[in-house]
Amino acid sequence: MTKYELWQKAKMLPLLPGVYIIRNKAGEIIYIGKAKRLRTRVSQYFREGVPHDAKVTKMIHNAYEFDVIVTQSEFEALVLECSQIKQHKPKYNILLKDDKGYSYVKVTKEAYPRISAVLQKEDDGAEYIGPYTSSFAVREMVETANNVFRLPRCNKKFPQDIGKGRPCLNAHIGLCMAVCSGKISREMYGEAVDGALHLIRHGQGEILKLLRQRMEEAAEKLDFERAAMLRDQINAIEKVSRGQKVVRSSVDEQDVFALAASATAVCAAILRFREGRLVDKREFLFHDTQDVTAVRNEFLPRYYLEDSEFIPKSIAVDQLPDGWEDLRRLLEETRGSRVQLYVPRRGDTAKLVEMARTNAFERLARESGRYAREQKLLDETAALLGLRQPPQVIESYDISNWGDGTSVAGMVVFEGGKPKKAGYRRFKMQTVFVNDDYASMAETLSRRASEYEKGGRGQFAVKPDLILLDGGKGQISAVRKALENTPLAAVPLFGMVKDDRHRTRGLITPDGEEIQLSMHKSVFSFITSIQDETHRWANDYRKRLQKGRAYASTLQNVPGVGPATAKALLSHFKTVTAVRQAEYEELCAAKGVSKRAAKAVYDYFRQT
Repeated sequence: MTKYELWQKAKMLPLLPGVYIIRNKAGEIIYIGKAKRLRTRVSQYFREGVPHDAKVTKMIHNAYEFDVIVTQSEFEALVLECSQIKQHKPKYNILLKDDKGYSYVKVTKEAYPRISAVLQKEDDGAEYIGPYTSSFAVREMVETANNVFRLPRCNKKFPQDIGKGRPCLNAHIGLCMAVCSGKISREMYGEAVDGALHLIRHGQGEILKLLRQRMEEAAEKLDFERAAMLRDQINAIEKVSRGQKVVRSSVDEQDVFALAASATAVCAAILRFREGRLVDKREFLFHDTQDVTAVRNEFLPRYYLEDSEFIPKSIAVDQLPDGWEDLRRLLEETRGSRVQLYVPRRGDTAKLVEMARTNAFERLARESGRYAREQKLLDETAALLGLRQPPQVIESYDISNWGDGTSVAGMVVFEGGKPKKAGYRRFKMQTVFVNDDYASMAETLSRRASEYEKGGRGQFAVKPDLILLDGGKGQISAVRKALENTPLAAVPLFGMVKDDRHRTRGLITPDGEEIQLSMHKSVFSFITSIQDETHRWANDYRKRLQKGRAYASTLQNVPGVGPATAKALLSHFKTVTAVRQAEYEELCAAKGVSKRAAKAVYDYFRQT
């Protein structure tokens, strides 16, 4: 079935709860979902003009038919959806894969041993402690032990590098004992390593007792430098202990859950508290989507009913999923006792939810290689422009023309806050033959929308989140009219206006109101960079065409060579110099050049 036929079929569905099953042309199930109202939900997939993220767009492209199962209630739809997904594992439903795996504490065999967290054992002679099921817990243990006992984490080799260079920043801020200074004996270093391993293996209680005993012995022997180091280690452990009281749950069994999104993925982070202590962290990445709500709605029931070995008494979330009461009821039936599913508004649990969200953002930043700065910038831009979500894909347009009425347009793309040069495009006007920026901009965006409707390739297959025009109310008015009844009609549209010195001043809304950027330094710099890049791209295209015209006019000085032949010669040889140096046979070989014209060009350049 075509997309239109699927939409027509979806319009015939009842406004009742149920499960829908989408198949590809081969009859394979590619997606399963539930709906409160089947007609409303399913028709959204196939109706023209409804925006979707990359993952859903791919699913719709591969959809060929669908079936539905009507249920008596949303609760029944939830139960049925979970069982069907578990059974069929459709390609476009989210896959519950996290970074969980066996981890080890590695202790190197060298004169000055190092302690680190690793994911697998190697045959390198080192000692490995483990395995542990939580990589998060291992990383936390190792980081705490290294910080408390001030063990080095640099690339220096000891004792070879002792006395070479100054101590690093870690030494100055109290996170390293500065073995490189030569003031730390091998015996003192060995005691620190033993203490770190004791802390990892046995916890804080026993190591504090041992360190206090060693400190008293050192003081009695008047070894005040060693006693001071032991005192600092005791203070560090006690400080860590005090800090851990903050990262605790008031509920013995609680999961804390939050989501974050980037330009290409959504991350779900879960902090797991047992006996009030943070015992694990799990992170799940879902690529090719930015739809946080859709991921939350699907992820929570699947995680607790399929993946998690334990449903806790309390689940604190950043936002409740759709149909959360049915989900809570299903969790309670599975657990066999009451389950609290809620959004904390204040207090320590609210802080823990924010902590989970921060971990999700950090994981996305590590995954994509981008810095949080770009995401923060897009968030700020969205807030200033009143957008529902950060504009991950921004397209910007500028018109460049010259005196004979010829115009060209440049289109640049910013994705994730950075230029995406592979998406840049250029347009030569096909219907506008006068210097009319409004008409030229309207033609450009009309062609852009047409390419998207036809399922164009590359950037033309992408629906932008924001469109910026170099110009004011006139350009916006012309483009809005051109985009009417197209899939791009709902894309937010703003004009970029400049001051008397031709510098970015602000943004114009479709209603003609100006948004001042001077009070928002980061957004001002961002919009300025987009506007400057669009202007550069459009002008470069115009200059290149002008240069080509100049070359073509030079060739038209040859008797018997008209515009078509001149264009064919330049298309084949690229430059006038190459045409001038070409042999007669080479000129004849150029497509669109007759033997008569080739001889005329050859004779002309041999005579001049």
